[in-house]
Amino acid sequence: MAQDSSNNTLSIPSRGDKYVTVFNDPVNFNAKHPLNNSWTLWFDNPGKKSNANNWEQSLKELITFDTVEDFWGVYNNIMKTCDLQISSNYHLFKQGIKPMWEDSANKRGGKWSIQLPRNKTMAEIDNVWLYTMLACIGEAFEHENEVCGAVVSVRKAFFRIALWTRTSDNQEVVMSIGRTLKRSANINGTLEFQSHHEATAPAKSWTV
Repeated sequence: MAQDSSNNTLSIPSRGDKYVTVFNDPVNFNAKHPLNNSWTLWFDNPGKKSNANNWEQSLKELITFDTVEDFWGVYNNIMKTCDLQISSNYHLFKQGIKPMWEDSANKRGGKWSIQLPRNKTMAEIDNVWLYTMLACIGEAFEHENEVCGAVVSVRKAFFRIALWTRTSDNQEVVMSIGRTLKRSANINGTLEFQSHHEATAPAKSWTV
């Protein structure tokens, strides 16, 4: 809504607007809160004998959303992390960025990650993943443009949660993202940062 300075009243959005408010449709009120970015949820489970070829074939694009309400609609209607089969992965990335190192947004970057052993409560693991996603879509990071997405991986002995960044060289930016993630996701353990291609770049061993 916008204020009309001539008569000090509020103008009402037209029916052509994307997001309807209670003021112009009190019966079928369906106001939505848009996100600054659209996000895509991906899933894969290549199995124990995975390699680069069958991993990419198993990667499935599930859905893209751009509002707070649509995020919760997705989250409340997919399988929780702790119920996924071993070798499964959820990937939540900004639209247009594929969850693979070769993507132009990722190839110079790295990831903050933490492994959560299975002896932790399932609710705690689900919550860390949820709060990681909320930090991403809510743009909790000072250097939001450097955040590409997040991944949760289900393994036999642990769960791994990782946040992918565009850069792996700017320590100040990377450390800021790591500290914010640890605080936002209420992570008690140590987060470790690694560049995606440590063979072609100086190894990083930053922790928060």
